[in-house]
Amino acid sequence: MPVIAEISKDYSGQVEFVAVAGRADFDSSAARAEELFGDALLWGLDDSIWDLYGIPYQPVTVLITGGDVVVVDTWPGLLDESDIRARIDSLVALGA
Repeated sequence: MPVIAEISKDYSGQVEFVAVAGRADFDSSAARAEELFGDALLWGLDDSIWDLYGIPYQPVTVLITGGDVVVVDTWPGLLDESDIRARIDSLVALGA
């Protein structure tokens, strides 16, 4: 996730990045979020989001439009930085 924290700086004002913690207690999640993200990303602890988007495990990334809340892209596991940027660029191109 440190790659996402870095990428998020380049899309400030265009894309909102949110990390959803789950399946852990708040204190453990808060400590890990600080370690991984600092203040670069929003994060929250909400197990219901996992079910809402059908996420069975971590890590999974979901790109969602803002207004009409459409899932644009989803991928399990990790991608290299250029692949992540290409997918985010596609999201931005939608004007979402």
